[in-house]
Amino acid sequence: MAFQYIPNIAVKGMAACVPKKVEDNRELSLFETEDDRNKFIQATGILKRHTVKGSGLCASDLCFQAAETLLAEIGWERSEIGYLIFVSQTPDYIFPATACILQNRLGLSQECYAMDISLGCSGWVYGLTTIASLLSSSVNMKKGLLLVGDTTTITKSPKDKSTYPLFGDAGTATAVQYEEGSIGLKIHAATDGSSHKAIMIPDGGFRNFFSGDSLVEHEIEPGIVRNSLQSILDGPGVFTFGITKAPKSISSVLEYFDIKIDAVDYLVLHQANKMMNEKIRKKLKIEPEKVPYSLPEYGNTSSSSIPLTMVSQLCDPLRLRHNVIVACGFGVGLSWASVILETNKIVCPLVIEI
Repeated sequence: MAFQYIPNIAVKGMAACVPKKVEDNRELSLFETEDDRNKFIQATGILKRHTVKGSGLCASDLCFQAAETLLAEIGWERSEIGYLIFVSQTPDYIFPATACILQNRLGLSQECYAMDISLGCSGWVYGLTTIASLLSSSVNMKKGLLLVGDTTTITKSPKDKSTYPLFGDAGTATAVQYEEGSIGLKIHAATDGSSHKAIMIPDGGFRNFFSGDSLVEHEIEPGIVRNSLQSILDGPGVFTFGITKAPKSISSVLEYFDIKIDAVDYLVLHQANKMMNEKIRKKLKIEPEKVPYSLPEYGNTSSSSIPLTMVSQLCDPLRLRHNVIVACGFGVGLSWASVILETNKIVCPLVIEI
């Protein structure tokens, strides 16, 4: 199994930003009956979602605002930031890389290493692993910004009850520093590309380039209508994947590094849906109060769901004390990863709305 240990790495701060516009699942006309609506909300735990629709905002705008707020509070000099990693599957353009644009917008040095990573639900853990590895190998740069966010609501068909009511938009910023003596990160990561069609947008890339046919809507089944530029989600297949791979990954990384589940303060899961995450929690036999949820307010926010949950639900513990946290992301790719990290009185502003 793919384990990593990256010592001397500390998370020093986190911030999150969401769009002001809110859609309430209790008011969606997509559900045929009140009973259907109530069953959906009970199973997913999602009451509301923040969306960029109609605003012109991109994931980079949300991440930019999160980063600006975080940098103002943490007090870092921008010239000290040697690495900028942007993780998203909704970048500004096909090219150039959005990280290059953010380097300029944030006023970072031209000597800054900037790179995009195209990952969804597992993206924060993969991004954290990447920036930590870069910092560990650097000769003179000790600070980095991990920007993770998605605006997936614009990729969902409003006529598709299997995807549209699940997703919200958010952007986050995580300040990471090389610091001698810090515990660092303990990681497990894995991939199963044989199931890549389980969550995908078929057209619009270079395998299936955009054409007029891409815009033609197809009724897959009653209540599921979409075109080829909108997301496909194999719900049953992804559910089975999540409740199988996530608990195995978490258990394996704890076992490999000889850490007892009782020593963990919080388990922060990708916010897929409540039914899936509760099955994972129960498999791991961890208390409900140790597993925070941002689903009711924000829905499934793809790559940003783990840091958004930490900022929105754990802000006081993060600010005030030491914490042992296990985070696990799982989904599109298919890809999954778990990380054990420790935080100690980090900077954590309240969730920003723009």
